[in-house]
Amino acid sequence: MINTIKQIFGFGPKVDFAGLVKQGAIILDVRSKGEFQSGHIKGSTNIAVDALSSNLGRLKDKSKPIITCCASGMRSASAKRILKSKGYSEVHNGGAWHSLQNKIQ
Repeated sequence: MINTIKQIFGFGPKVDFAGLVKQGAIILDVRSKGEFQSGHIKGSTNIAVDALSSNLGRLKDKSKPIITCCASGMRSASAKRILKSKGYSEVHNGGAWHSLQNKIQ
């Protein structure tokens, strides 16, 4: 149970986010459109977490790595959980987008 909670919130084993991006991972920013427009990681895809389930068609390849991010890591954890429940196999919670940006540069 504790390991599951750690993984949901991104406290599991260290993830090489820069390596995942180099391999073609999708960076999925799950903040609102307005938040996304105020600043985001270049090349990231914006689908608000509350609209994620109805926009899964935009994420066609369920085996492609996806890194979720938001403002603090809470919505990205929810997005990770949604994607995993829909059959996406490699989903990682990147946490806050500005911190993730530093990890992938």
